[in-house]
Amino acid sequence: MAKPIARARIGSRRNKSIRSRKNRRIIPKGVIHVQAGFRNTIVTVTDVRGRVVSWSSAGTCGFKGPRRGTPFAAQTAAINAIRTVVDQGMQRAEVRIKGPGLGRDAALRAIASSRIRLSFIRDITPLPHNGCRPPKKRRV
Repeated sequence: MAKPIARARIGSRRNKSIRSRKNRRIIPKGVIHVQAGFRNTIVTVTDVRGRVVSWSSAGTCGFKGPRRGTPFAAQTAAINAIRTVVDQGMQRAEVRIKGPGLGRDAALRAIASSRIRLSFIRDITPLPHNGCRPPKKRRV
């Protein structure tokens, strides 16, 4: 018995046109999250619904070791993250800063000097109300 001739499927990948996976969205308003730790600073830009549009950190900007926790590294990370969203048309943003690191103020200064108008700046660093339960007393 001869096998039937294989036909190209209509929905196969070869028939579809190849286009870029990253589509350009126009985002007028967004949220900039700055997570400033002692060792690194991470800047994430999201839209209003919370979907990540752009992100950068001191480590991805080329800083290694103890230099990642410096204010200059945080400033560079903030500029890197914002550069792509300004091209996508972001004009206004909220800023949410979390963490005790040195890069908090430097990242905020870099964001403020960009072309984005800030609606508000909020510190969302988690603070314990009463902390964890202490270990039981030591008996000797």
